[in-house]
Amino acid sequence: MKILQSTTAEWQGWSQNIRLFFLANMLFQIGTGMFSVLYNLYIHELGYADAMSGRIVSMQSLATALCFIPIGLFGDRTSRKRLLVIGALCSGIVLAGRSLFESEGSLLTMAVLTGIFAAVFQVLAIPFLAENISKADRLRVFSIYSAFVLASQVAGSLGGGIIADIMQAVGLNKLLSFKIVLLIGSLATVAAFIPLQAIRESKRSQNAEAESSSEESTTNQAVQSKGEISFIVKFAAIQLLIGIGSGLVVPYLNLYFTNRFTISLSAMSFLLSLGQVMTILSMLIGPTLANRVGQVKAIVIFQTLSLPFLLLTGFTNLLLVASISFLFRQALMNAANPLQSAILIDRVSSKRRSLANSCMQTAFMLGWATMGPVHSYLISTYGYYWGYAITFSITGALYVTASMLFFISFREKRLTTAVT
Repeated sequence: MKILQSTTAEWQGWSQNIRLFFLANMLFQIGTGMFSVLYNLYIHELGYADAMSGRIVSMQSLATALCFIPIGLFGDRTSRKRLLVIGALCSGIVLAGRSLFESEGSLLTMAVLTGIFAAVFQVLAIPFLAENISKADRLRVFSIYSAFVLASQVAGSLGGGIIADIMQAVGLNKLLSFKIVLLIGSLATVAAFIPLQAIRESKRSQNAEAESSSEESTTNQAVQSKGEISFIVKFAAIQLLIGIGSGLVVPYLNLYFTNRFTISLSAMSFLLSLGQVMTILSMLIGPTLANRVGQVKAIVIFQTLSLPFLLLTGFTNLLLVASISFLFRQALMNAANPLQSAILIDRVSSKRRSLANSCMQTAFMLGWATMGPVHSYLISTYGYYWGYAITFSITGALYVTASMLFFISFREKRLTTAVT
């Protein structure tokens, strides 16, 4: 309750731009949340094999990854607001097309377009927040923003599953119910452009940022020229490992629960949504742990604690055990995300901030893009038990490696004090 009260108080003190941006993201994430929970099932209902879902995820992820760096660099040279408005409008239109078209070629084409426009929000969100808040407030706001995004996804995914079940209960077939829900999601995504359009870009704040960037580049030129590039490369390499591991499991959790345990759409949607709720709480607690042990140690602690639950999810045949272990893995692993964003922003100068964020996102999404066919092969070859057990095990090994490398590369130096 204290966390919620402090968050509400902070919300009242934020600028109008930040509030409008949060509102736009709420609409955008509700719409995309409906797609995330139902689209794989929609593809399956169209009669395509599981390999088709893997191809779609891979092509969408690859398109997103290829656009990250160009969008990040372009965002530094033009209006971020304008890019965000275009991204919201085009994303909604493309999602509507994905809800209606059924041919293989159109599904793959729309997946690529979705990946391109989705990159706009993923790349520009953190830089936009960073330029509208003070450095001291970044970790807290990043954590609240990440929790807010997940809360919106919860509303979308849970609502989508429930609406689809209700439509099927009153007599609609599965395919038609999926189409209607996906169309509703596309409309919510389009609506995100309304609050984005109301954002006012302040020339004064942009000039102040440019002056700060100029001063920073003058005083720390030696560090920026070598140290920051090395930092970005190391950070991106670790994100690639995490992306590969995540790409084997996360996009197919809905199929995992429906295939292994044969649960209803509402139950699956509720379970995935509950996982997001747990993640929201862990993200809000994350800054407290970071203040006590440091940001790097907090990230490693969260990721390490998630590994036993990951393996338990992959090997159990009990729905209750799988559900509980999934919830804890989801919360612990994702709780580190805003902490990583804060480290990235704090250790990179403003003139390389978009490049750093783009590289991090690119590396992660490249991991997702390459794992779709691998996942499909393992499941089709080894079945719904051993196939998922193998994918979860590989993901666990990659997460362990990434956590160790992150700690070794970025751990904070201990401050020594004289004993009197």
